[in-house]
Amino acid sequence: MSDSQKAMLSTISCFVFMAIGFVMERFSIPFYQLIFAIAILSGGAKQTIEGLTDTFENKTLNVDLLMALAAIGAAIIGNWFEGAMLIFIFSLSGALEEYTTNKSKKEIASLMQLQPETALRLATDGTTTEVDVATLQIGDLVLVPKGASIPIDGEMIKGFSTIDEAAISGESIPVEKTSGDMLFGGTINLGNAITLKVTTKSDDTLFAKIIQLVNEAQSTPSQTASFIEKIENIYVKAVLIIIPLMIFIPYLFLGWSFYESFYRGMVLLVVASPCALVASATPATLAAISNGARNGVLFKGGIYLENLAALKAIAFDKTGTLTNGTPVVTNFTFTTTSQEQQQEAIDILLTIEGTSTHPLATAITSRFKAEHQRVISDIEIKDVTGFGLEGIIQNDSWKVGKEGFLEGSAFSETIKQEVVQWQNEGKTVIYLAKNDTILGYFGLLDVPKPEAAAAIAYFKQEGIHTTMITGDHYATAKVIGDALEIDEIHADFLPENKTTLINQQKETYEINAMVGDGINDAPALANASIGIAMGGGTDIAMDVADMVLMQNDLEKLQMSHMMSKKLKRIVLQNIIFSASIIFILILSNLFQVINLPLGVVGHEGSTILVILNGLRMLKTISVHPTHTSSIHKSKKQFA
Repeated sequence: MSDSQKAMLSTISCFVFMAIGFVMERFSIPFYQLIFAIAILSGGAKQTIEGLTDTFENKTLNVDLLMALAAIGAAIIGNWFEGAMLIFIFSLSGALEEYTTNKSKKEIASLMQLQPETALRLATDGTTTEVDVATLQIGDLVLVPKGASIPIDGEMIKGFSTIDEAAISGESIPVEKTSGDMLFGGTINLGNAITLKVTTKSDDTLFAKIIQLVNEAQSTPSQTASFIEKIENIYVKAVLIIIPLMIFIPYLFLGWSFYESFYRGMVLLVVASPCALVASATPATLAAISNGARNGVLFKGGIYLENLAALKAIAFDKTGTLTNGTPVVTNFTFTTTSQEQQQEAIDILLTIEGTSTHPLATAITSRFKAEHQRVISDIEIKDVTGFGLEGIIQNDSWKVGKEGFLEGSAFSETIKQEVVQWQNEGKTVIYLAKNDTILGYFGLLDVPKPEAAAAIAYFKQEGIHTTMITGDHYATAKVIGDALEIDEIHADFLPENKTTLINQQKETYEINAMVGDGINDAPALANASIGIAMGGGTDIAMDVADMVLMQNDLEKLQMSHMMSKKLKRIVLQNIIFSASIIFILILSNLFQVINLPLGVVGHEGSTILVILNGLRMLKTISVHPTHTSSIHKSKKQFA
């Protein structure tokens, strides 16, 4: 059983025994005190032990210890139910906090499993030996078969292949590599077998640095956590010093009886306990977290939800975050005016592309599948690595691929001008040719999500600086960034560059956020004040992030910020109200105006009121589109 499960079980036990004791006391059933004592022990044992541990080992005091003393004090003067209630409220908040904390800090073993453990080392005679990646030395030659993961960073010295670098750059479209190009460990060889020369040690690869950066960020405590701990320590010390003074000063110098002095000290211990202050934030935050979960947003801790209201800068990964993550056909032109020839071209195009799983081929087949009338059976298709696909039908050669695949084809000025325009817009252009005569060409792009423009417009309206960070080329990034009217664009970024920029923004803006979905985003997510992962992304991104958009919907990010601002208002109201009530109760006790029952009523009544106020966070927040002109501009550009 995990620690969070044990904490929740003890909280439930506390509630059950408290309820039983309450009924027994009302019906004057003997030994109800024993039941209340069991409730206090079952719910408060863990907090008391932690409080004593901090006191003796870490030389600090916390509210855990104060709450235990408050419950004991209430029991000493006969208010068993009040003591049990204090422990139950605090135990419940502690159990829920521990649960969300455990959920937010998973081990990164899943990431490390993606890093290959063995490699095929090439000998001078051409034979291969399977060895541990850790034993590879700089200068060793390694064979990487088709479909295998590249085991270590190195330089390609032989072969030509297509590499899936999504684990490093986050880009959905594979990259073509040839002799002299750099290869990164953890990426996948989609093409033919290749040979690489090792250029780094296994513990110094780009993939290893990602893991290291995530670990470092998770082990660094936040300033907010340190500040809360300091305030808590001061508060408890002050109360523990004042209580004895409240007991002995009136008894020794004001002529009070010892019973009256002790009674007033116990009243002070009860009314000064921070239940209302704790309830000022916890129930409201838990209600907001529940509201978020109901709307597809997972917050891994209340602190991240609270910090969202103070957000000053937000950075977005491009692929899969601002965009759909897969290319689509945005433009196409058929050069033939004959309807019959165009239909033949579509049928052959989809027959050829239907044999490939490449994202560009999938995009083309998805775009034209509704117009596909027949499958060509008498066709011989071959994959020309690095160029495209070729189909032979009755001695006619049909080619589908990039410009370099069509060296013998004639490109008219009209085609050249239109292609250049598409390429300037960051689009990938694919051609269809029959016997080197171009019959059609297609522009493909990973386009922005429908809600991306509204989300960016909202944050800019709130005075929050927006940034797009991507490993893609600048031309493509600029098209997307300009369409969404993002303040700052950074392209050709590796994970280390992303992390550096995020740390710089944190220093400049104090509270910043990073939104991403890939392994390459994990270090930046971990280093940002608030890491926000897309639910459809990689496990490691969701593990290290502080909040997750489960439905990949950026509109929910806007809703979360609005909810955080509302939470901030409610918590501030609760803190002012509860602190005022505690001050009034303490003052009334000093002047002997209230007795213990009234003190408990005032204390518990204020707690109930702030909880009810906090439960307003359960109401769903409506999101209304902003800056509609920019939204329509984005839609028009990529229509």
